[in-house]
Amino acid sequence: GIYIFFNLVYALFSLPAGIIADKKGLKNVYIFGLFIFAIVYFGMGITGNIYIIGGLFFLYGLYAATTDGISKAWITNIADKKDTATAIGTFMAFQSICAMIANTMAGLLWYQFGAPAAFIASGFVTLMVVVYFIFAVPYKKPV
Repeated sequence: GIYIFFNLVYALFSLPAGIIADKKGLKNVYIFGLFIFAIVYFGMGITGNIYIIGGLFFLYGLYAATTDGISKAWITNIADKKDTATAIGTFMAFQSICAMIANTMAGLLWYQFGAPAAFIASGFVTLMVVVYFIFAVPYKKPV
């Protein structure tokens, strides 16, 4: 049931997130989404309260709404028009490979040190990615 709730939040907030990204910038909304992800994972690492977990799944849906389509739009804006599908396909391939590696590492942390360690490590790494995007990734709003 909680994943149905996640998908409902994701669906309801994807369009508003896209509208906000068009106004405030794709990078800004994407970074916001990653920051939400970090909050969710830190939260999952420190709580067992079902109500808090429900709230975290609301935020998790918001994270998905503010990163999934936004990342593809960003790639579309920076790729040559003739290479748009290739760019998105390449992004999705690398995203899948990185997810497999990250999930394996999280699984090892979970197995060795427990679920909280895996969640907190994921949150910490995500915060490092947020800092990277803020300071090292340039972004010009397309005309």
